[in-house]
Amino acid sequence: MKTKRLSLPKRFNAAMTEQAYDRLRELNAEWHFGNNYLLTILLENFDDVVDQDCWQETMKAFIIEYGQPSAGKM
Repeated sequence: MKTKRLSLPKRFNAAMTEQAYDRLRELNAEWHFGNNYLLTILLENFDDVVDQDCWQETMKAFIIEYGQPSAGKM
């Protein structure tokens, strides 16, 4: 049976902290997917892999520490 290949037509650079990039490399070492695939899998399945209450608290803490951009400014 032929293996299907997921097409990733759009490419972009993503800036991230060293801690985030280290975690991405750890996931790559465990699952053997490239960074683009790992980010795609995580984002497409976000609601399945993230505890929403934890996510809300994490975002609130981040906003308190770093602020939040105005809507439409990113």
